[in-house]
Amino acid sequence: MYDYDLLVVGSANADLVIGVERRPAAGETVLGGDLAVHPGGKGANQAVAAARLGAGTALLARVGDDGHGRLLLDSLRAAGVDTVGVLVGGAPTGVALITVDPSGDNSIVVSPGANSRLLPADVRAATSLFHASRVVSAQLEIPLETVVEVVRSLAPGSRFVLNPSPPRELPAEVLAACDPLIVNEHEARVILDGAGVSDEPADWARLLLAKGPRSVVVTLGAQGALVCDDSGVTRVPSVRVDAVDTTGAGDAFTAALAWKLGAGAGLAEAAAYAARVGAAAVTRRGAQESYPTAAEVEAL
Repeated sequence: MYDYDLLVVGSANADLVIGVERRPAAGETVLGGDLAVHPGGKGANQAVAAARLGAGTALLARVGDDGHGRLLLDSLRAAGVDTVGVLVGGAPTGVALITVDPSGDNSIVVSPGANSRLLPADVRAATSLFHASRVVSAQLEIPLETVVEVVRSLAPGSRFVLNPSPPRELPAEVLAACDPLIVNEHEARVILDGAGVSDEPADWARLLLAKGPRSVVVTLGAQGALVCDDSGVTRVPSVRVDAVDTTGAGDAFTAALAWKLGAGAGLAEAAAYAARVGAAAVTRRGAQESYPTAAEVEAL
């Protein structure tokens, strides 16, 4: 019996967001709107998104002993995330600097801060969390050696979901554990090293699967997603909405998919639900505060 539907191991950041008419070119200064500070980070985002949907969720992360850290802990607890695994101290809380244009597209620069101090020893110390969790999700805003330790700490019968963001070359040990590996176009091209990669997302999915994951999901924004496993490639349609802010939408997608897979859904079914969750998230500003409840997803 599992205590948690989902354990997220990853980053927790304060998102410093400025709206701009257009993103600056190299050497250019543009004026923006008022600065807004939101709880974020790919790990914390996924944990909040899953908890809002009703999943029993825990987070293993590190924040600073500062105002941004307290903001994150308050947001996590308000959403119903178990923060027993959130470590405090060692460095200032991570910060993401985000510009958002009128179409809702964003550019992000991350200062990892305390996230870079989430170490393999912290994973080993949290063995009880891994054995209590049906699905474990991770990203790459924490050290890669920590993600490797996550894979080595998985309990028998649990499932590992990875969104390799920001993307980098992955060890075979990590790839082999992914079920699924979830990537967008940019992440797919980086992991495939761009060599001989066509413009067809279905080809990316097949090439990624050949690298060792048990399954692959390629997210395509407004065009939906592709899921790929040994049975082939399946397209999952998108839900048409008026996008306001895409910040954190990919994290909502990943969290929803991981939760549904743990509940027994097939990959295509879970991805279709996740697409609806991601679509609901882009209709509101911010990351964590944009995430829908299960009832709001059903009403979409």
